[in-house]
Amino acid sequence: MFQFRSPNEQTTELTVDKKALIFGLMSVFLCGIGFTIIAPVVPFLVQPYISNPGDQAIVVTLLTSVYAVCVFFAAPGLGALSDRYGRRPVLLVCLLGSAIGYVVFGIGGALWILFVGRIIDGITGGTISTIFAYFADIIPPEQRTKYFGWVSAVVGVGTVIGPTLGGFLAKFGYSVPLYFGAIITLLNVVYGFFYMPESLDKNNRLKKITFTRLNPFTQLANILAMKNLNRLLVSAFLLWIPNGSLQAVFSQFTIDTFSWKPALIGLMFSIMGLQDIISQGLIMPKLLLKLSDARIAILGMVAEIIGYSFIAASALFSFYPLLIAGMFIFGFGDSIFGPSFNGMLSKSVDSSEQGRIQGGSQSIQALARMIGPIIGGQIYVSLGHAAPAFMGMILIAAAIPVLYKRTM
Repeated sequence: MFQFRSPNEQTTELTVDKKALIFGLMSVFLCGIGFTIIAPVVPFLVQPYISNPGDQAIVVTLLTSVYAVCVFFAAPGLGALSDRYGRRPVLLVCLLGSAIGYVVFGIGGALWILFVGRIIDGITGGTISTIFAYFADIIPPEQRTKYFGWVSAVVGVGTVIGPTLGGFLAKFGYSVPLYFGAIITLLNVVYGFFYMPESLDKNNRLKKITFTRLNPFTQLANILAMKNLNRLLVSAFLLWIPNGSLQAVFSQFTIDTFSWKPALIGLMFSIMGLQDIISQGLIMPKLLLKLSDARIAILGMVAEIIGYSFIAASALFSFYPLLIAGMFIFGFGDSIFGPSFNGMLSKSVDSSEQGRIQGGSQSIQALARMIGPIIGGQIYVSLGHAAPAFMGMILIAAAIPVLYKRTM
C-alpha cells in the first residue's frame, strides 16, 4: 500500500488495483496496435479517389488533420465527463467510437466516407487522455513517471506489432487492417465492460460540469494560464507540430522517395515501437536514477532533432539507410520524452483535475497535430520531401529553451 501527500496536503492511502492496472495496460497495448495498424495503407486507400497524384500527400495529411480537429473540440468535454462520471464509461465509449470509425474508413467507397470515418474516430478520441487520467488515479505521484514509462513500453509493443501486422494484412486487401483494428478494439470494449474497475472515487469527482469546462478554447486558455504548466505545454506544442507532420506524411514520403510497399512501411513504423520497448526496459530506469523528468525530456528533444537531421539527409541523398538510422534516433527521443512529460503533467494537479488536465493536454496535442500535417503536407509538396524534417529541427530547437527556463 502506498502513502503519499496530495497537492491539497491531505494524506491519502492508495493501493494499486491489479485489475485496473491490467486493464489499463491492455487498453494501451490494443490502442497501440489499433492506431498504427492502418498507417501503412492510408495512401493506398486514398489513391483510387485522387485524379492528380500530386494531391495525394495533401489528402493524406488532411485526413490526419480532420481527426485532430475533432479531438481538439471533443477532448475537454470527454475529460470533464470522466472527472464527473468516472473514467470507465468514457473510456468504453471512446473505444467503441474508434471501432466504428475503423469500420467506416475500411468500407470507403468515396473520399468523403474516409473523412467521416476519421471524424467519428476523432469525436470519441479521448482514449489516451482518459487512460492517462486512469493511471494517475491509481498510481501515487512519486511513482507516475515510472508507470508512464511502462505505459510507453506497452504501447511500444503494440506499435511494433501494429504496422507490421497492417502491412502483412494489406496483402489480402487494403481495408483488411481497418477491419482487424475494429475487431481488437471491440474485444477491448467487451473486456472492459465486464472486468474494468472504476478508478475515480466518488468523493474525488467533479460536482458539476459547467459550459466553461466543455469549451476547448476556454480550457486551453485556462490551462496555459497555469504558471506551473504553461512553459511545459508550449514546449510540447512546438514538438508535437513536426511530430504530427512526420506521422501524417511518412508513408507518402517512403512511397515517393524509395517506392516502398505497405509491408516495408509497416516495418519502419515498428521501429518507433521497438524504441519504446528498449528505452523503457533498459534506458529509462537508469535515467530516472540520475536525471529529473525535465532533463530527461530535454535529452529526448535533442535526440529528436538529430533524428530529423538524418531523415532530411535521407531525402536529399535518396539513401534509405539514413532514414532507418534517423527513425531509430528519433524513436529514442520520442520514447523518453513522453513518459517524462506525462509525469510532470500529472504531478501538477490533484485527482479531481486529472481528467481536465489530461484532456487539455490532448487538446493542445490535437491542435498541434491539426496544424502540423497541414503545414507539413504543403511544404512537402512545395519545398521538397526534406522540408517537414527541417521544420522539426527548427521548432524543437526553439522548444528546448522554453522547457529549460521552466525548470530554472
